[in-house]
Amino acid sequence: MPKPIQRNSNIAALDVGTTKVACFIAQMGEGDEFHLTGVGHHRSRGLRNGQVTNLDEAEASVRAALDAAEQMSNSRIDKVFLNMSCGTPQSTRVDVELAVSGHQIRDTDVRRVLDHGSAQYDVNDRELIHCIPTGYSIDGGNGILDPRGMYGDKLGVNIHLVTAAVGPARNLATVIDRCDLDIEDRVVTPYASGLACLVDDEKELGVTVIDMGGGTTSIAVFQESQVVYVDTLPIGGSHVTGDIAKGLSTPVAKAERLKTVYGSVMQSPGDARELLKVPLVGEEDEESANEVPKSMLVQIIQARVEETLELVRSHLDASGFGKSVGRRVVLTGGASQLEGVRDLAELVLDKQVRLGRPKLIRGLPESLSGPAFATAVGLLRYGLREHVAKPDHAAMAASKNKRSFGRVGAWLRENF
Repeated sequence: MPKPIQRNSNIAALDVGTTKVACFIAQMGEGDEFHLTGVGHHRSRGLRNGQVTNLDEAEASVRAALDAAEQMSNSRIDKVFLNMSCGTPQSTRVDVELAVSGHQIRDTDVRRVLDHGSAQYDVNDRELIHCIPTGYSIDGGNGILDPRGMYGDKLGVNIHLVTAAVGPARNLATVIDRCDLDIEDRVVTPYASGLACLVDDEKELGVTVIDMGGGTTSIAVFQESQVVYVDTLPIGGSHVTGDIAKGLSTPVAKAERLKTVYGSVMQSPGDARELLKVPLVGEEDEESANEVPKSMLVQIIQARVEETLELVRSHLDASGFGKSVGRRVVLTGGASQLEGVRDLAELVLDKQVRLGRPKLIRGLPESLSGPAFATAVGLLRYGLREHVAKPDHAAMAASKNKRSFGRVGAWLRENF
């Protein structure tokens, strides 16, 4: 069970992705703020589409990022806030109503109704990651944020449960354990990215976060300052690279460079005239390289990114949140940095789109302040918001920790 983090202590975030592993270490300070003291990132190996495919290689990648961050911060860490993009995280909504006999609603009543709601979702092959109350009701009256102290006969709650497949989740946990680390808490990737990039008004009025990573594209919908829906697609920037490698018969490393240096998802008038040198697979002689118009590269990239955005749109429409949360979209993640992605997203999704960069924190280098590192920054902000020991409730949290109420009890200890 996560314990509140004391001020002036370290907090660590570990973003394990398909293309990179990033570890951020921050020093807690006064005023609910922190500054970055250590950063490490390393190319991912042993992962594909967010899933661990080789334990040894994944462990080596995590250790490399961890060691770099520890050396920079001159400290050792033993627990981390970890992102979850594996196991295809999915949302389930549960409505629960229990009798409270007309008395004043207490913590025990809130605990009981949340326990009852989480117990209703019991699937052997999926593991509970988040249990988030999104609204309470008393005797049918909705819109209650905190029912404690109020009176009524029936207490209701709407709960957002986020689950992931057990196997992939345990494989990732095994990698973290082999690195001699404990998991302080797990946060689904788009939720963390939203915490890093969104402003308060966006979260309150309604916004969709689309995190375009290397192996997955994940979605989080925020409404009334709560995350109300998440979903994950097994498609990302590495698939674009693969398409380029296949379409132009070039090595993967060269395809990645072509995507990074010349890539775009929108055609421009001069693309057909601009020629690119494309080395061929298995050919070492530079003179044997093909010359292809830039328009061919753009067509390959555009097709995959457009397909990804269309899948995002269909998932949002199927969830019922396609139109109900307004027309605001924030794109983040490494693959969102491709030229023209914002314009294409506006066309496909028919929404207002902006590129989301993590809100600045002290000590964050300019080179690491882009969308690719939004998840790591969001994990730090999650840790700060949910687990920092506030002076007025530290004693209460300590006394509650003497008893265990499972994951729902954990939520209560974090929020009350």
